[in-house]
Amino acid sequence: MTETIQSKLPIMEAFYTIQGEGHFSGTPAYFIRLGGCDVGCVWCDVKDSWDASQWPEQTLDEIVAGAQAYKGRLAVITGGEPLMYNLDELTAELHRNDFKANIETSGAHPLSGSWDWICFSPKKFKQPREEFYEKADELKVVVYNKSDFKWAESHAAKVNPDCLLYLQPEWDKSEKMLPAIIDYVKDNPRWNISLQTHKFMQIP
Repeated sequence: MTETIQSKLPIMEAFYTIQGEGHFSGTPAYFIRLGGCDVGCVWCDVKDSWDASQWPEQTLDEIVAGAQAYKGRLAVITGGEPLMYNLDELTAELHRNDFKANIETSGAHPLSGSWDWICFSPKKFKQPREEFYEKADELKVVVYNKSDFKWAESHAAKVNPDCLLYLQPEWDKSEKMLPAIIDYVKDNPRWNISLQTHKFMQIP
């Protein structure tokens, strides 16, 4: 699927909000959530995104026009798993219209598109591709249980030295896991904590 240039993409939702996670937390951003995912995280909070056939396709012009309706010029492409599709033309169109283009991906599919920031969030449910370790700007690991700390370190050992490291509690496990993450980061200060601050603020 990624070899084909995409002139249309299935859009589950697109909305202007405040980025709630990772390095750009607190930044206004236009989110473009693509339908379709084959990674299958058991704790996924957007399982409705998995079946791409449920969602209407939009042309690249329509997608970018939606973003242009707002003042912010940061577009975040997410999913689902956005790299199930070739995103070369989408990022080119965003850049032609003065947007920065960020992506959030599990790294399970080949990298396409020209990105200003790559948030690489590997999942246990489908092995990431090796190319993402070199190219990631940000490694974000969702912590669901205590074994995830060791798993996070196995990925941190492979990323490039400039890659920022984040541990993020899975939302439904936050009460249990956040205290453990705080202690871990205090003992391992190269890591930072990412919280889903949009949920605390009760915004999309």
